[in-house]
Amino acid sequence: MATQNVTLELSKRLLDKVKVIAVTPSSVRRLPPPIAYNTTMSTLFLLSPYHTGSHAAWAEGYARYSSHEVRLFTMAGQFWKWRLQGGALDLAPQVVEAIRAGGRPDALLVTDMVNVPALLALARPWLDGVPVVYYAHENQLTYPPPPGEKRDLTYGMINTLSMLASGIIAFNSSYHLAEFFDELPRLLKHFPDYNHLEIVPALRAASRVLPVGLDLAGLDCCRTPPRPASAPLRILWNQRWEYDKNPAEFFNALYALDALGLPFEVAVAGESFGQQPAEFDEARERLAGHIVHFGFAPDGESYAHLLWEADLVVSTAQHEFFGISVLEAIYCGCFPLLPRRLSYPELLPEARHHEHLYHHFDELVERLAWAAAHPDEVRSSDLSAIAAPYAWERLAPVYDALVPAVLAAAPPVPFG
Repeated sequence: MATQNVTLELSKRLLDKVKVIAVTPSSVRRLPPPIAYNTTMSTLFLLSPYHTGSHAAWAEGYARYSSHEVRLFTMAGQFWKWRLQGGALDLAPQVVEAIRAGGRPDALLVTDMVNVPALLALARPWLDGVPVVYYAHENQLTYPPPPGEKRDLTYGMINTLSMLASGIIAFNSSYHLAEFFDELPRLLKHFPDYNHLEIVPALRAASRVLPVGLDLAGLDCCRTPPRPASAPLRILWNQRWEYDKNPAEFFNALYALDALGLPFEVAVAGESFGQQPAEFDEARERLAGHIVHFGFAPDGESYAHLLWEADLVVSTAQHEFFGISVLEAIYCGCFPLLPRRLSYPELLPEARHHEHLYHHFDELVERLAWAAAHPDEVRSSDLSAIAAPYAWERLAPVYDALVPAVLAAAPPVPFG
């Protein structure tokens, strides 16, 4: 099966001249030479079957900055359930062909969309003994299902079995790690017998937190001069147009701000997958006099301009395992207003929580009203330095160190 290149907003602004590599069973192409660090080079196969958006940006960003030789094995970023169930049918032949052509990798780095036991079984004996690092961008055990849908435990169990087949498990935030292991015992107790609850502490011991790397330097190309003091506050939404980001609450807050008669502008960016929530169509009409941008930014440069030109970024998310878009906006000078939940508290210094984290809707409206009335104070607040630790230049060596670590690691639960 031929894969296809996926070039979307987030991957574009992280690539910085690095092409998406399309891998087929008959050809494996390498990325350009990575930036060198003083570490021993290894060969790493990175498997990304849902290769779009943040998954693609993460994989390609790491491949660019790693000191290892990183080969990407990808599939189109769609049909996530099928990727988890059947992606190994396509990935295994790709991997076997690459090994035949150039030898075995020192380790595999796989995303949470890989069914690791299926992959290892289909690629045997070629991957026998090759250790696996499992990177959890999200998990299907605690990811909120769409409204009206019931959670299918099949996919959470695939995640769990894949972790068991890996040597190291990495979560993108402390919140994500804690939430998963809080829920995992309930998943296992759901089944009638042979629950194997002993795997919970074993998997926890094999887990660590490893944040998502960001190509912050790629945003520097589009820095803009400070906005004039007379300009109204510009509010930014740069998250996915989906139910779990809770756009209704965001727009309701703007309607309340509009009713107060306070001046403001709004830029609504972010990507829409499939059917977008109806709230966006209503907002486009009701906030027409305030909108300066509405829709998916056509390229990375346009997206970066939107970030630098905004004053304040808002999240109303009901689900967030990390917070890439918020950190990008903070780096570009935006004042964050974020819910005091999910992964957001760990992104900000505790001393700034009272200023940037809100508890409920009314408090969000109050904070927005203050900001609209005091745009100069908002613009004078600079938190860009808190994004620096997430730059790939800082994180790639940490990722690189996973290879010797996983080579020395024992399986989380040794069977046999």
